[in-house]
Amino acid sequence: MENQDKNEVLSRAVKAGKRTYFFDVKRSRNEEMYLTITESKRKFNADNGNFFYEKHKIFLYKEDFDKFKNALTGVIEFIENGTVPEQDDFFENDNFEKNEDVDMGINFDDIDLSL
Repeated sequence: MENQDKNEVLSRAVKAGKRTYFFDVKRSRNEEMYLTITESKRKFNADNGNFFYEKHKIFLYKEDFDKFKNALTGVIEFIENGTVPEQDDFFENDNFEKNEDVDMGINFDDIDLSL
């Protein structure tokens, strides 16, 4: 844990109902900064009567900031005012092609949502 704290440069939290989002800037071993976005949701375990936190984390590296920011801004603007964003090169240098449906091998019927 001590090593993890040394790598943390900046942290911000956003509370949103039962969820809290953490935006943490960290420094890698080679001194490059990166962002982790963590969604933490408080849940109740009926079996033992205790609360626990379910966490999901995204690591975002400097070379992907522009693509991530453009995509996020575009979809937020679409939600707010209905303007469809232009498709940028979000998948540049990847094996994806624009406007191509990608099969990620996920069958949502197989997911147990009875947590």
